[in-house]
This record gives sequence, C-alpha cells and structure tokens, in this order.
Amino acid sequence: MKPIFDLHSLGWHSFQQLCLTIAREVLGQTVESFLDVNDGGRDGAFSGIWSPDPNHTFRGRFVIQCKFTSRVGHSLNASDLSDEIEKVENLVKRQLCDVYILMTNAGVSGQNDAKIKAKLLLAGLHEVVILNATWIDQQIRERKRLRMLVPRIYGLGDLTQILDARAYSQARAVLESMREDLAKVVITEAYRRAAQALDQHGYVLLIGEPAAGKTTIASMLAMAAADQWGATVLKLDNPSLVIDRWNPDEPSQFFWIDDAFGVTQYENSLVLGWNHVLTQIKTILRKGAKIVMTSRDYIYNRARQELKEGAFPLFNEAQVVIDVQALAADERRQILYNHLRLGDQPRDFRSKIKPYLETIATHNRFIPEIARRLADPFFTKNLSMDSWSLNRFVDQREALLIEVLRGLDRHSKAALALIYMRNDHLDSPIVLRSSEEQALLRLNSNLGSCCEALNALKGSLVLYSQASAESEWKFKHPTIGDAYAAILIDSSELLEIYLRGSAPEKLMEQVTCGSVGIEKAVILPQSLFPLIIERLETFSSSSQYKTKWLSSWDAKRSLYGFLARRCNRDFLAMYLEKNPNTAELISSPGLYLGVVSEVPLAIKLNELGLFPEVHRKQFVETVSKYAVNGEDASALNDNGIRSVFNKSELKALANAVHTKLLPRLSEVRLDLQSDYRSSNGSPDDHMYYFLECLAALESSYSSNKKIVKKIQHEQSLVGEWISDEVVDLDERPPRSLGEVDDAPLVSGTRSIFEDIDSL
Repeated sequence: MKPIFDLHSLGWHSFQQLCLTIAREVLGQTVESFLDVNDGGRDGAFSGIWSPDPNHTFRGRFVIQCKFTSRVGHSLNASDLSDEIEKVENLVKRQLCDVYILMTNAGVSGQNDAKIKAKLLLAGLHEVVILNATWIDQQIRERKRLRMLVPRIYGLGDLTQILDARAYSQARAVLESMREDLAKVVITEAYRRAAQALDQHGYVLLIGEPAAGKTTIASMLAMAAADQWGATVLKLDNPSLVIDRWNPDEPSQFFWIDDAFGVTQYENSLVLGWNHVLTQIKTILRKGAKIVMTSRDYIYNRARQELKEGAFPLFNEAQVVIDVQALAADERRQILYNHLRLGDQPRDFRSKIKPYLETIATHNRFIPEIARRLADPFFTKNLSMDSWSLNRFVDQREALLIEVLRGLDRHSKAALALIYMRNDHLDSPIVLRSSEEQALLRLNSNLGSCCEALNALKGSLVLYSQASAESEWKFKHPTIGDAYAAILIDSSELLEIYLRGSAPEKLMEQVTCGSVGIEKAVILPQSLFPLIIERLETFSSSSQYKTKWLSSWDAKRSLYGFLARRCNRDFLAMYLEKNPNTAELISSPGLYLGVVSEVPLAIKLNELGLFPEVHRKQFVETVSKYAVNGEDASALNDNGIRSVFNKSELKALANAVHTKLLPRLSEVRLDLQSDYRSSNGSPDDHMYYFLECLAALESSYSSNKKIVKKIQHEQSLVGEWISDEVVDLDERPPRSLGEVDDAPLVSGTRSIFEDIDSL
C-alpha cells in the first residue's frame, strides 16, 4: 500500500523522536537514547528478548539507528549506509550490538533489503531488522494512540484515510482547514497538562497571551478525540450554544469554544450566557461530553470577575495556563523548525536564515506566531537577513505587524475593515449592509475589489473557514485584529467610518467611550460621543435570539453592560441627559444579583455620583428585600452592592436580617426543597443560592458561636437533602485520551536546523 503520511517533511530530529516513540509503543521496549554527536551509530538501544511476531524471537543487545531522507520517493540502497558500517563494526567489537534495527522513512525494495542486510551481517551482527517507510506508515495508520503521541502526523496525511468515515465527516469542517497547522504542532508540557485535565474532568480551559498556542493545543485535542473515540467535533463561538448542539443520545461529543469570552476584548454577553447555562453544562459533562475552551489571559482575568466560579469549580480545577516563556528550549526550536520546513519560504531564504535560527528560538520574546510569520514570504519580503533586523522582527512583533497592515493597498485595507466591523466573522458569500457600502465608498473601494483582496490575502492575513457549519472570512490570527484596531485609533476618519458601518452590538464589544482601562479596545474620543449615542438608540433587539422578548432582554443586557464597563463619566452624563429614564429602569433589579445586568450599572452610576437619590434608595430597598427573604444574599457580602448603601441603611439591613431571616432559616430551606423538580437541574444547583446565603450569614456572624452553629446545622441539612435527591444520571463510561508521556530525549550539539534548507 502506498504510504499516506509525508514522513519526508518531518526533518531528522522529529523522525528520530517518532522512531523512538514507535519503539516504546509498538515494539514494547524502553529505549535508551543517545546524544547525537557521541552515539557511535546508536540513536537508541535496549537489551533483552524481543518477539516482533510468533515466528521470530531475538535476544541480546539491540541498537536502533534512524536513517532519514528528505527526498520524496527515495529508495534506500547499500551505498546510503557506507558511513554506518565502520560504526557497526566498532559496536560489535565492544559487544554493544547483537541485533541491529534500522528504521527509515525511505522505501526499501526486496533486492536492496537483502543487500543491506548482507553488508551489515558481514560486520559481525547476529541479526538485522529493517523497518522501512511502508512499515512505519502502517503502524501509524493502525495505532490511534501512536497518532495522539505524535499529533503532527494528522497534518502529514489524508484525513479521509486516517479517520473512519463517520468521524471524518463530522470533523471535516472544523479540522480540514487546519491541516497545515496540525502538521507543524509540537508536543509541549502545556499539551500534556491539557490532555490530563480533559481526561480527568471532561473539561479544560486554556489560558495564555495572544499567539501562545491555545488554538493549536485545542485542535490537537479535537483531532485526538475524533480519531480515538469517533467523537463529533463541534467548534462554536459562544459557550451557551453548547446546550443547543448537545445530543444526549450521542455517545461522545467534543465541544470546542475558541476565544470563549471575547476574541480581542472581553465580551460581557458571552460570560452571562455561560453563567446562564451552568446547570445544563454540568449535566452534559456527567453524560460524557468533552468541552475545551480557550481565552486570552487578560480577557479571562476580566471575565472571572463575572463568572460564577463557585458554581463551576472546574474553572480553576481544569485550568491550564500556557506560559510562552515556559516553553522548553527544544520545544521552541522544534516549533521554529516545523514552520519553516513546512512553510512557503524558498530554499534560498531558509539557507540565509539558517545561521540565525538558534538565536531566534532562544529570544525572550519568541512566540509560535513569530515562527509562522517567518515561514510566510508575505511577512518577510522586506526583511534584511542580518542579526539586527531579525532581532527587531522578534522583539517588535506588534509594531512590525502594524507596519505591514499600513503598507497594504486600499482594497486590502477595506477587506480587513469588513472583517473587523463584523467582529471577525464575515459571512461568505458577502452581503453588505447599506452602512458598509457607504464605508467602502469612503475608503475608495468596492465589494468586488474586496473579494479579490480577500482571496489574495488568504493564508497570510485572513482565513476562509467553515468551522461553524457556515462559510466565513476570519483573521488568520486574532493578533491581526489587534493590529488593525491600533490603526483605527490613529485615524478619526477611519473611526467614524467604523462607527457608522458597524452594528451596535458589535460596537459595544469593541469600543470604549474614553479610556477605562480595557486592553486592546478602540478608544473613542469625546468628539464622537454624540455619534455613538445615536448608534445606540437604534439598538432595541439582539440577533442572538429568535423570540422577541429574549431579543429585547439581551439587547438591554448588552447595553447596560456596555454603559457599566466601557464608558467614562463624561459619556455617561451625556447618555443620561439623552435617556433620563435609565436610572429608574435599573433601580429595581431582578433576582440573582450576581448575573443581572442592572446591578453593575447602578454601582457604576453611584460611584460616579450620577445615580439620582430617589432611584438609589429604590435599589437599596430591592436588594435588601432579597437578602431578608433569604432569596439572594448579595447585599450581605458583595462589596460593590454594599457601596450603594449609606451607613444607616447598612445598619438597618443587618438588623432586619437578624430579626426576620435568622429565625425562619428552616422555613426558607423547606420551601425551597418542596419547590424542587428534577427537570429543573441537579439538587445542588437548586440550592446553590440558599447555600450562598448561609455562607454569607456565617461570615457576618462569625463571632457569635450560637448563630454560627445554627447556620452550620442548616448547611448540614441541605447537604443531606441533596444526597437523598441525587439520582442515577446514566453516566457514560469515561473516555480517556490516555497519558501523554514525555517525548523521547533527542538532544546534543547536532543542530535541529541542520537540514532546514534541504530539498
């Protein structure tokens, strides 16, 4: 059978790692590897008894030698081993080798197989085993675990032959477009920890700085899930969509939510959507589904202020922080090698940059994205091949990307503007909104020219994706959106085009009115405040929901979140002057104060002295009532909410809780228990807010042992009730990727970049 894996693309270093992994996984041997310069003809060795099949048993000292070729279709012959014969003779004399195992990615004909074995046996060996490209290819094709241990193999073969038909059809839309990236991946410590978290919890949250490799790790996990379990792989852009796509009758589903809380900036609506479905999410995980989420570190740090971490402990337990600076030296080298070896740079470029690669890989600002840019001629056409220029390329990566974007032609800039205005999701085929048509006119471009530009930019700055069952144009990497935002900030004319051409819901996710400390946001100057208020007045319904009342609710939630988090005092004063009923609308928030949108805005207006006294008092009365009734204790332990109270109001609240709530805690508990229906979710979720209330009371009365004892008794009774109510959830057998061991050590003074410029 013709090999389906392009092993010639691996490079000598990766091929040697693959061979040693095969020796461990397939041959069942614990192999000792040797430093490349002093191996004496031994890439690996083991001793003992080995039976590759029932008809063959070998004994003694074994030596593994890896013979790599970058020539496609090359057939190994005896002359290719002329350098090895003397080494073999020396090994035999030193009694270090009885059986010689030659592993090669070249083909070996029957005639050449006999000649090579005869030549090696003359050197004094007892046995010679030749494992050629066809044999190695067969092992990879037949062994799913081997593919997981060397996941870049997925990118070196035809996915239709690697995956079974069902798994391929389900994963194709998500993973086929990432095939090139899969071919370049490197097993890192972060990947090992992510796989372990997924096995243990069914959930993993990957956190890291931009371009740290979060998406790459998620794609590796998705590929392994599709391969090993035949899992349905669904890539979604909103955590709450997991509920819509979950199939309780599907034995294994893999949900991948990239940039779960915002692409380049924090998006409050995504966090609130996640909080809203936590109960169902826990059930989905118990039923056997797997969920992988990624987030930029600065976005997650902002999101966690709103996430209900107490209701979903896995946010902390299954969190994997990817620290780029923690990448091992060999991991950095391999990442750089893979991208250049499989990139689009000509051989001449690779030869010229070869002397500088070690310095680039060890630079303290090196990230995987640097390797991708160096491998793409689009980013290096003006790059001088000297130490100063290459150091600047790595050190000033953000500034140079902005420089590249500024140098684009007007149609390419306009095409990027369309993607940015659609918040990195430009549906294909493109249907322009009227405001976008006006924006293109002002940019001196048109739809036809933008389409041509997108096709020209595909692969370098933009990506054509079908990940969500719909075709769309996206930035190749979110850092492109970051750089484009920086260009917008510098041009008031571009900002006005952007404001008039973008949908209000997207504006609220990307801009701030004045500087409020949100990273990567487009900061609007005061001169544009009237325009943004005009745009906000058109926003009365969200596109997230089909029903009218949900659309209206989501629009209000997004608007209040924007006003609370992304607007300075000057803007809010101007907005309230235009919309004087806003303060009244937020003065009586609904239950579950930790997630309702009115609360943060009320706190913000009060902090800035913009909350009218009559409405402030109504807010205090409402949240106090919830606490006294035992429905929501936020007024007792949320410092933001308590900041709206004055001293006398706080004293009155404490007195009301002491005289009205504490005596009837048992009654509140029993009422809640009687209201429980299993269809509403798990019993612990049903009692979550009451337990929060008890915890707040316990903290408030920590010095009163009698009251604390009473509260702890109620907590104990709640725990007993939850245990009694827990039902068999028909949990599925756990599906495990299996432990991902450390890669075999292959190191020494032989440079990994030695063959970077080979054919």
